[in-house]
Amino acid sequence: QVQLVESGGGLVQAGGSLRLSCAASGRAFSTYVMGWFRQAPGKEREFVAGISWNGVGIRYADSAKGRFTISRDNAKNTIYLQMNSLKPDDTAVYYCNADRIPWRIVVTTTTKDYGDSWGQGTQVTVSS
Repeated sequence: QVQLVESGGGLVQAGGSLRLSCAASGRAFSTYVMGWFRQAPGKEREFVAGISWNGVGIRYADSAKGRFTISRDNAKNTIYLQMNSLKPDDTAVYYCNADRIPWRIVVTTTTKDYGDSWGQGTQVTVSS
């Protein structure tokens, strides 16, 4: 099992920036694709960004391209999501999770490919 703790959310005006962090423990963090997801009220959890175990492979949802940047620090067992030019539609609880399969070469964008255990998430609220 992996334990995940997200942080860095908050209230920001449209056009502002936030940097989210996700600290992971309990598994060989550096061998897994890691992903960021979000869930807005009344909506399903959706993929936002993912990064391969070595940081080479990165994928973004269309909504995140050009505005968000995912990164990871395997020495700190932490991944980050830098979010710029935030919009009210970005308002959601943001979660991170690890791929079910280690050493996967391709970053999967399918939520069910990630683990069943989710952290508490961090709330991001963007005001207009």
